[in-house]
Amino acid sequence: MTKLLDARVSLSAALFNSIAIPIPIINTPQLFAQIGLITAGAGPNPRVFLKGTITVQLPLALFQVRITVVRGTAPTDPLVYSANHTYGLGGLLVPEVITFSANDYNPPVTPQITYTAFISTNLLNTIRVGPESLDGFIVSD
Repeated sequence: MTKLLDARVSLSAALFNSIAIPIPIINTPQLFAQIGLITAGAGPNPRVFLKGTITVQLPLALFQVRITVVRGTAPTDPLVYSANHTYGLGGLLVPEVITFSANDYNPPVTPQITYTAFISTNLLNTIRVGPESLDGFIVSD
């Protein structure tokens, strides 16, 4: 029987247009969410389910946003999820909401497993405007 071990939420902005955080360096990951899941009582086959959202205001050009989620705290830690989103001139008037879902099957069981979400872009003047969050839970057999 599957048992729930832990569930957590990282919520840095709950409302649309509630923050204005620029992404200052191109192609450099910027942390936007982090959770730690407790694994006490884990049985075999641990599984982690993650979902998140982030909203960005577009600069006046074609640009690309990269979302990555790692198991750990640094951009160089083991990659759990990555996706590129390319935007054109059609979305200039409305901020873009990016949602994602990620899974981590059979992660190494330590007392706490940390997951960190990063965003990077290939163009200056991209601004995080909210909402943005990461939530997840861990189960095992």
